[in-house]
Amino acid sequence: MQNRLAAIIIFFIIFIPFQIHGQKLVNSPFGRFNLGAMEPAGSFRSIGMGGIATAVRDNSSIYFSNPASYSSLDTNSFVFDFGLDYGINILSDGSTRHFSDDINFDHLLIGFPIARRWGVAAGIIPVSNGYYSISQMIKKGDSEYDPLIGEYTEYHFGDGSISDFFMGTGINFTKNFSAGINMTLLFGSLNRVNQFTFADYRNTYQDNSTETFRISGLNLDYGLQYNASLKKDFFINLGASMSNGKNYKSKFEKLAFRYNYYGAKDTLFYTSDNSTKAHLPGTIRMGLSFGKKNKFVAGFDYIMTKWSEAKFHGSEGYLGDTRSMLLGVEYIPDKFSNYSFLKRMEYRVGCHIEDNYLVIDGEQIKETGISIGFGIPMRRSLSKTNVFFDFTRRSGASERIHKENCITMGASLNLYDRWFIKRKYD
Repeated sequence: MQNRLAAIIIFFIIFIPFQIHGQKLVNSPFGRFNLGAMEPAGSFRSIGMGGIATAVRDNSSIYFSNPASYSSLDTNSFVFDFGLDYGINILSDGSTRHFSDDINFDHLLIGFPIARRWGVAAGIIPVSNGYYSISQMIKKGDSEYDPLIGEYTEYHFGDGSISDFFMGTGINFTKNFSAGINMTLLFGSLNRVNQFTFADYRNTYQDNSTETFRISGLNLDYGLQYNASLKKDFFINLGASMSNGKNYKSKFEKLAFRYNYYGAKDTLFYTSDNSTKAHLPGTIRMGLSFGKKNKFVAGFDYIMTKWSEAKFHGSEGYLGDTRSMLLGVEYIPDKFSNYSFLKRMEYRVGCHIEDNYLVIDGEQIKETGISIGFGIPMRRSLSKTNVFFDFTRRSGASERIHKENCITMGASLNLYDRWFIKRKYD
């Protein structure tokens, strides 16, 4: 046990700074608005089933969307989950396409019991990604060309991300009813640059502006689950969780300046605001799952967020309420097969239909996606490697909005071990 503990501590020391400052460099123009492009919420096991998590309980996985699920962790067990994902983004406006890809560390989760039917969990998860890179060269003969301005290059760049650290507990109050609570720490920053470079650089000033938005603060998530055992190892679970709307500490800085070829620089304006609070809305999640123990589970989640009530710098006119419907299934042919590795594997499939919180020119972006996943068991252990593949399309109702095809794949190592058991023999 000491060797395992040392390995996990070393992993935390090495990878937590990388997770905090790391960023997925998948180019999405949607990352230019609001808090950036939102990341899917859930472990890779959950994402492989379309993202369902609200009514799912399992003794070897952490479903942080509903802290009541932590009560399902086995006595004397320890769960450790970390993953990498690889994303491909294909942008299309009907005539041209742009391709970008990147690999990044995604999440780190731990969970263990305090007592029978009482568990705790903690972790770091991504919330949003603010990376984008857009450029356009205006030449003589283009429709946007103005002879008074001349030829120029327009460049927009953004980076930064927002993450969540959570720590929570869940407990069974009765045989069938459990409740839980998460404390979450939201933190991160977004940086944006807008630059205009004129072809006649010797006789003109070049324009440049930078924006930095920082946000941090604590909030609470609450969760409930009801699980009923049916005949022949069948079960049905109901789940609900919510977070309240919250004012967060934020700071916004903007600097605009111009400069010329000869080194002269002129600040046009500078503003800094760290007194205005950023308000983020609460979320309500409801879920239902049905299945047979160690055989299959099927579930459905419905999620609502009143993003129209959010307020932070640059959000005016770009926010819309969101509703998400998630559906997923997991099937295990024979979890305890002694002869067939393929029968011990976990097979998952899911889909999701949801609103994106971004509104452009009065038109809200929509998202649809499908996913598949696999749980690859380790020999003589409940530990496994979770793999998922997800295809999501973001688009508007009209041709004015470009389309994004997002292909994401990831692998996580889900370690499950028995701890705190005194051995009779060394």
